[in-house]
Amino acid sequence: MNYWLIKSEPSAYSFEQLKADKSTAWTGVRNYAARNNLRAMKKGDICLYYHSNEGKCIVGSAKVIKEAYQDPTTTDTNWVCVDVQFHQAFKNPITLEQLKADADLKNMQFVRIGRLSVSTVLKKEFHKLFKMGFN
Repeated sequence: MNYWLIKSEPSAYSFEQLKADKSTAWTGVRNYAARNNLRAMKKGDICLYYHSNEGKCIVGSAKVIKEAYQDPTTTDTNWVCVDVQFHQAFKNPITLEQLKADADLKNMQFVRIGRLSVSTVLKKEFHKLFKMGFN
């Protein structure tokens, strides 16, 4: 199993909306590095869900339920999406400031390359974040 971080502005598609919808296609990614991360996702992988711009925090997790396929929001075959479903809401959202201040997390791909809408998360980072989200 691999771990990822996906981000969305709450006004565009919030974690609460994912919870209500139960699942969604993660469309609209137009960055090559983020696209490559989508292509690497496997069914069952866990994605941390980050609210960008408004809130700036990890609020929970989603699970990949369908691997990469042609993004239906474009006819350009270079772009893919995956389907994710609601997994768990965090008891304690984890702020960007907390990530940057933590010696074990400050080198996360997401922290180093903040513009990526889909980034990798190492297993040790994921486990630490999951603990933080529920403590």
